[in-house]
Amino acid sequence: ANQAVTTCMGLLATGQSEVCIAGGVEFCSDQPIKYPRLVRQLLLKAPRAKSVEAKIEVAEMARGFSPASLAPEMVDPREFSSNEIMGHSADRLCEQFGVSREDQDMFGHRSHMMAAQAAKDGNLSDIVPVKVTGTESVVTEDNGIRNATLEKLAKLRPAFRKGGTVTAANSSFLSDGATACLLMKESKAKELGLKPKAYLREYAYASQDPKEELLLGPAYAIPKVLNRAGLKLTDFDVFELHEAFAGQVLSNIKVLGSDKFCTENFGLNEKVGDMDMDKLNNWGGSVSIGHPFGATGIRLLSHAANRLAKEDGTRALVAACAANAQGVAMVVERYPN
Repeated sequence: ANQAVTTCMGLLATGQSEVCIAGGVEFCSDQPIKYPRLVRQLLLKAPRAKSVEAKIEVAEMARGFSPASLAPEMVDPREFSSNEIMGHSADRLCEQFGVSREDQDMFGHRSHMMAAQAAKDGNLSDIVPVKVTGTESVVTEDNGIRNATLEKLAKLRPAFRKGGTVTAANSSFLSDGATACLLMKESKAKELGLKPKAYLREYAYASQDPKEELLLGPAYAIPKVLNRAGLKLTDFDVFELHEAFAGQVLSNIKVLGSDKFCTENFGLNEKVGDMDMDKLNNWGGSVSIGHPFGATGIRLLSHAANRLAKEDGTRALVAACAANAQGVAMVVERYPN
């Protein structure tokens, strides 16, 4: 969704489009499971085998077929560049930056409490009801928000490795979801009689070491977008950071507040700054609401724009990490009343 939004921004800025819809979707509850390559090739080639030579080729391929050939190939959750599960990387990141299990559980608990309160207050109002195919059920709200105590969270076992600190409660969960947003220049909105919610002022992408810094994309992208926009962290009223893992968010915040890391890795003279936690993800985040991979980016933008209006703010900073050590950051500005 982040890529869709910034692609649309480019199309609008260069005059190739006047109105764009950016969106993203993920369907984690029904992931594609493949047959082995031999079976796939037989299914593709056998119906098209008309000549003698083609039929002989299919017959030769079929010699390698056995009942075991029908065993499905399950989805591999490992990063293709490092061959490591993202949760393992989160565990190592927390060790590197001194983020404790208690810190992560407290942040995860905060995410759920914030989301529950936002839902109660009617702030999660951008949800479109969805009817579940084949049933009479209609999904009208995010169903991953949990009201669990810190004591209960502390009893959970590590999710990825023995002795780890990342658990199911302080991680985002697999979920289904779709998002979309309408984008255009201000002049076009006025022409159509529409009132925008916010300006998208600037964005930046970053990438870093996929093994050791897989989840540090926000920390690398944020100073880039701040530099382009000529702003500091203190210039923002709202922060919306994707919560892949509670420990990932806290590690990125520690990086931004570290003089040593920022001077050695970003080429800066000092730290980027200390993020005000009272401005961060006040309506919950991916840990509580869920993380449909292709859809989360616009959910972050939606929260940012709506929070600016609700909290009477001016600017929001949105940032997210992504697979293969990618990161994105955006500057969002409230549209004046």
